[in-house]
Amino acid sequence: MIDYALDFAFICFGLGLLFTLYRVIFAPGVGDRVLALDTMVINTIAILVLQGINQGTEIFFEAAMVVAMLGFVGTVAYARFMLRGNIIE
Repeated sequence: MIDYALDFAFICFGLGLLFTLYRVIFAPGVGDRVLALDTMVINTIAILVLQGINQGTEIFFEAAMVVAMLGFVGTVAYARFMLRGNIIE
């Protein structure tokens, strides 16, 4: 039963990743693209956690933590660039 639930979750998060990729490419504004990139990071983290559950290894959870940290830093840097025009003062 857990296999069916994992397959369904993989499909849902995969579709979410594709929809947000579409939004990154065809977004009307820069703010929408930043939000879509942040949502892509969240979907990627979910897929990594699901893969870790599926294979029963801990390496995917560590990879999800690294992706979460990089996604947070990237989102903050991109938002700061949009507001001020530079990242490092």
